[in-house]
Amino acid sequence: MNTKPLIKLWLMLALSLTSLPGIAQNILTVRSAQNFERSMTSLQSSIETHGYKVAHVQRCDSGLTGLGYETDRYRVVFFGKHEEVRRLSADFPELIPFLPLKIAVFAEGEQTIISSINPTSLGEFYADDRLRIQFKRWENDLRSILSDMQQGGSAAAGEE
Repeated sequence: MNTKPLIKLWLMLALSLTSLPGIAQNILTVRSAQNFERSMTSLQSSIETHGYKVAHVQRCDSGLTGLGYETDRYRVVFFGKHEEVRRLSADFPELIPFLPLKIAVFAEGEQTIISSINPTSLGEFYADDRLRIQFKRWENDLRSILSDMQQGGSAAAGEE
């Protein structure tokens, strides 16, 4: 499956949300003191600790460089719970562009930025209470994953 259109849609949505006053909180972002490689390992471990499976890691470096961004390390991590994604895709096909969940990871010097769209921001577009509950669960999990990353990934990696 060609994921480039989905990544482009996701990045455009993320950029548009950050450009609107009062909506920037719909982007969940943390800065990790870990280098990029260690952050990628810790992130994937934390995702799995939270009961999700990493479906794909997409390199975005060359596309972003072509747009004028200066980064040599930029990835989007796609993850989800297989049965949950399958069920939601069948019951709510309009959610397919947002599934599986995605986290952007990019290097900034010796630190790493980890960012995701807050799933509860999708609640504005869906009146179904089942979806709002699902979005809130995802938000809680994403906040916990990002907290792991901000704390250096120690909880995610099982370090003490």
